[in-house]
Amino acid sequence: MIRGLSDRVAGAILFALAIWFWWQAGSYAVAFGDPAGPSLFPRVVAVPMALFSLVLILRPDPDPVWLRWPAAARQGAALAILLVYPLMLRPLGFPAATFLAVLPLALLFGARVMPAVVTALAIAGGLFVIFDTLFGLPLPLGPLSG
Repeated sequence: MIRGLSDRVAGAILFALAIWFWWQAGSYAVAFGDPAGPSLFPRVVAVPMALFSLVLILRPDPDPVWLRWPAAARQGAALAILLVYPLMLRPLGFPAATFLAVLPLALLFGARVMPAVVTALAIAGGLFVIFDTLFGLPLPLGPLSG
């Protein structure tokens, strides 16, 4: 196998995703008087993503360490949680969906149960307050809305 090919393939995929993020962000409608608009965050993510993916392409690891089964299973489970999370937002609401995503992620990566529960509650509640109250971005409440 060609040395560094896995890093180059991953870098190319991430670079393509970064371009797609940038391009899709341009399709968001900008509110009148809003200097940043909704395209700011995806573009802030896309720029470093593109730069770091170029590093993977241009300077791949000559001897990459491939994942062993337990680590690969944890990463697969984390990916599954992150893919299901957006689907849970509307029916469950932001606070409950975020709690139900953060808790298994914390446990998956070795947190003890009580600190994981406290952390999940703090993250779900804290993010809700930040986005809904401070930024004025309404988040779905699901069954909590009455």
